[in-house]
Amino acid sequence: MHTIIHRHQNQRFPVAKPQPDFRSPHHECMDLPQTLKLAVYVPGVDATGVELTTQGPDLLVTARKPHHVRVNWQALHLESAQRDYHLKLRLGTGYDFANLRASIAKGVLTIVLPKRPPVLVGPPASERRVA
Repeated sequence: MHTIIHRHQNQRFPVAKPQPDFRSPHHECMDLPQTLKLAVYVPGVDATGVELTTQGPDLLVTARKPHHVRVNWQALHLESAQRDYHLKLRLGTGYDFANLRASIAKGVLTIVLPKRPPVLVGPPASERRVA
């Protein structure tokens, strides 16, 4: 009696999933009457490692940790803890990104975005009916 066993290539040797280069930081938003205040928690990052960019209605925060090479790097397995931070927030067009203010202290990045004044729309133009 012969038994035939079919083996699938992908089940024989599972492939390790690559880890992303960035991880998403924890953050809090406070909607104040004139501003939006964001607190982004990025422990281990100093002011030189923070990059703030805007793309239309999006705010992108990239915070890079200083990566130190340790003498006993093989014994420490800190690869996942040493990943940098990346946060993308779609805030909309109601904020004045040009007057954005940011500061960092004790691993907390504080971003203050002033709101744009509301645009007052005049009375609607009279409609003209045809036919």
